[in-house]
Amino acid sequence: MRRNPILLDTHIILWMFEGNEKLSQKARTIISDNIDSIYYSVASMWEVQIKYGIKKMPISGREFMHYCEQSGYHKLPVDDMHIIELGNLQREEGAIPHNDPFDRILLSQAKAEGFSFVTHDPLFRAYNENCVVEV
Repeated sequence: MRRNPILLDTHIILWMFEGNEKLSQKARTIISDNIDSIYYSVASMWEVQIKYGIKKMPISGREFMHYCEQSGYHKLPVDDMHIIELGNLQREEGAIPHNDPFDRILLSQAKAEGFSFVTHDPLFRAYNENCVVEV
């Protein structure tokens, strides 16, 4: 049986890398049960590199990529259809603003590709997208 591919939010990957206790058992189970269909986005690598450059991240984009590759995750490049899908994202009226462009492109990628998007960020609830899996 083919499993639904999963795109991991940047912080989920970082928590895996760090062995952080914030990573829920639900997230760990999803990852271990679907290891052959786990993806990371080039946008996450970009985000990590930017934050590493301003001393807000302990690892570089290169280290992030190597960790993902060693973990068996597949790389998902940013494509034109992902950018176009940004225009289809809508949040509930009155929702707290979600100003992180990296988060929005990750959600757009998951939606455009038909992937599940695993995140711990409650701001994604206001999108009401079926692809969001909050852990």
